Amino acid sequence: MEDPPNKVQFYKAETYTTHNSLGLLLRRLTQSIVHQADARLAANDLTHAQWAPMLKLRMVDKLSVTALVRELQIDAGALTRLLDRLEAKGLCERERSEEDRRVVMVSLTEEGRRQSAAVPEALCEVFNQHLAGFSEAEWHTLIELLRRMVANGEACKPDCKHELKSE
Repeated sequence: MEDPPNKVQFYKAETYTTHNSLGLLLRRLTQSIVHQADARLAANDLTHAQWAPMLKLRMVDKLSVTALVRELQIDAGALTRLLDRLEAKGLCERERSEEDRRVVMVSLTEEGRRQSAAVPEALCEVFNQHLAGFSEAEWHTLIELLRRMVANGEACKPDCKHELKSE
């Protein structure tokens, strides 16, 4: 496989430290965001595991279980257990697709829509708190850089090999 034309070598094994580890920094950022959002949404009796799919469903109205698995990047068994809990709370409902009975569609109930209304506000507060001191231009740049990284990762998926090179 040929190297992409813009291949970079910012990280090198011989000089690698966790201090500037992109993975570690992104994980710590994600954990901080989730923790603070969970604290704000605790009054609504929602955890990250619950508010994340509810937010997605709020934005698109209805999704198949398969699409929700893909969007949330969790396994189907975990999603089934989560949907069981949300259904027991009266926050979502599942129904078979009329076009294809093998497909199960998920949507929020009225109560689910009501409770999920707090999620965007909580996330905006948390994101803005994490962006304190950034200029609007820096925020736009950060978003663009993250989108480029996601696109690079997506473009790599079919060709990426998980082999370590030995020299």
